[in-house]
Amino acid sequence: MSACSACGAQFGCAMADGGDAPCWCTALPPVVAVPGANAGAGCWCPACLRQHIESARRDAAEGPDLT
Repeated sequence: MSACSACGAQFGCAMADGGDAPCWCTALPPVVAVPGANAGAGCWCPACLRQHIESARRDAAEGPDLT
């Protein structure tokens, strides 16, 4: 099990756990880079990653703030 670096929730990560199947996150849009083993940052749980993806989509739809 992994712990979300954003909220601390426990979740399964095939990359960290060494699973043979692709991780659940590979089915989601690539919004953030996957942290490397020595990057100092961990993965996010499904809820936090989905929230981040939705926030990024809203920001992109709104466009840059030129004020």
